[in-house]
Amino acid sequence: MQFGIFTVSDITQDPTTGRTPSEHERITDVLTIAQHAEEVGLDVFALGEHHNPPFFSSSPSTTLAYIAAKTSKIELTTSTTLITTNDPVKIAEDFAMLQHVADGRVDLMLGRGNTGPVYPWFGKDIRQGIDLALENYNLLRRLWHEDFVDWEGQFRTPLQGFQSTPRPLDDVPPFVWHGSIRSPEIAEQAAYYGDGFFANHIFWPASHTRRMVGLYRQRFEHYGHGTAAQAIVGLGGQVFMRKNSQDAVREFRPYFDNAPVYGHGPSLEEFTSQTPLTVGSPQEVIDKTLGFRDYVGDYQRQLFLMDHAGLPLKTVLEQLDLLGSEVVPVLRREFAKNRPETVPDAPTHASLVALRNSVKVEGGADAATKGAAFGAATVTGAGA
Repeated sequence: MQFGIFTVSDITQDPTTGRTPSEHERITDVLTIAQHAEEVGLDVFALGEHHNPPFFSSSPSTTLAYIAAKTSKIELTTSTTLITTNDPVKIAEDFAMLQHVADGRVDLMLGRGNTGPVYPWFGKDIRQGIDLALENYNLLRRLWHEDFVDWEGQFRTPLQGFQSTPRPLDDVPPFVWHGSIRSPEIAEQAAYYGDGFFANHIFWPASHTRRMVGLYRQRFEHYGHGTAAQAIVGLGGQVFMRKNSQDAVREFRPYFDNAPVYGHGPSLEEFTSQTPLTVGSPQEVIDKTLGFRDYVGDYQRQLFLMDHAGLPLKTVLEQLDLLGSEVVPVLRREFAKNRPETVPDAPTHASLVALRNSVKVEGGADAATKGAAFGAATVTGAGA
């Protein structure tokens, strides 16, 4: 099982000091956070995409390329890349290039985005968000799996004999997770292709996450990619820790109360009781996180949000130290207990290359058929 962190790249005033970091300071802080995540033994670092204040991450592939050069082990991904307002041709090019730069330590989380004003800035309509996500991803897959693409759709100009460059590393595209908070259509899309499904899991109660993941697992099996238990699931979450829970609650409360996303609403106590947010001791984080398996089953990736709401860099690095030393080692051990051997690990570039080499395709099959054959086998073979 993989453990890591994700950032939404917000630039938020520290409510305890009144100080707001500059864009440059916040960007360099995130670079430091990503490198420290590897140093404390985490598996994944994920960076969001936004095109509006108070966020800075308009070009996650650029930032991840820098992080790739400064690290050697950690998997790099997004949280999320906007499949609706980005051109799928540019996504195909950018993330294939990032694959090469990072020597394969790359996968990709795709999402619709829920900020209405962003859509018209890129000539899109949020009311067509689902249709955009479906059509653009279909094209993205073809660009990665086929050498030359003839294509015509509703939302972009046609392509004739187009080849995306560079080609994916080792002719194996990045593994794709489809991220969603509330859209069953995205769970269906992930299941149809045999891709991963990442439930944001921050703002909603367990009953909602159970339904979304359950739908994905059911449809994954329906489409013949394996059993429901073999579906590839990731979860988000947020934690704030101190050695004892009273200190954690006291220190985090002003940040929660003023957070740009969930501040000025339910109380901290209400939110932690109804959602996965955990504010307390390392043991409380362990206990609550282990409970996620009770309603989603055995899953493959757990990411935590740790740098949100104006928390200063020093505090975030202290949080990472606790996560790496006291929480993740216990979670690894406990999640491994009674985990069926048939449940796959999270796919990596190495496991996907091994799978590609094991897939036998008749010599006369064309590129599209080969891509479809590999795509259909991706999840059931990876890490199993």
